[in-house]
Amino acid sequence: MAAPGWPARLERGDLVLRAMRLRDSSAWAEVRAANTAWLGPWEATSPEGPLPPVSFPALVRALAHQGRSGQSMPFVLEVRGRLAGQVTVGAIEWGSLRSANVGYWLDGRLAGQGIMPRAVAMVVDHCFTAAGLHRVEVNIRPENAASRRVAEKLGLRFEGSRAGYLHIAGAWRDHHSYAITAPEVPGGLYRRVLERGAAAP
Repeated sequence: MAAPGWPARLERGDLVLRAMRLRDSSAWAEVRAANTAWLGPWEATSPEGPLPPVSFPALVRALAHQGRSGQSMPFVLEVRGRLAGQVTVGAIEWGSLRSANVGYWLDGRLAGQGIMPRAVAMVVDHCFTAAGLHRVEVNIRPENAASRRVAEKLGLRFEGSRAGYLHIAGAWRDHHSYAITAPEVPGGLYRRVLERGAAAP
């Protein structure tokens, strides 16, 4: 039995969000290699030390399992037909909470074009409609100005700081927490982005 809202393919203009596929291997390897320095300071790490490398097929299988079981919605982002990042809905809680968090990364070669606000808005709208979630939050290191700008362009509510929230780049790091609930955007978050002029349609 499929989890609410998954699998899914979201498409608006030049952006497509979909499940990862085995044939993404070469494109994934290229974009990750090209962005080692860009993404390194913000990558989650293990407090036990470096983990053994995971093969791409194992990664695809793990993400597929998480999607089927309702633990996450792991979207790959395509921009103009090219793999360019990821938007992951994780830590999904059902029942009376119906909450999740969203994490994202983008190929640094495409930064500053208004891509990620649009992509995150598409995913949040999907969470609130097809998946039936009530609340979504985004947790960002204060030093990560690019990610904070995404949350601010989306008009997410700043809810405060979380000390030592996540192990990033080898240490426990503080994060700023932003959130939004479905009743706050009855017309959809993507519509808000366009109305605010934060991104091109």
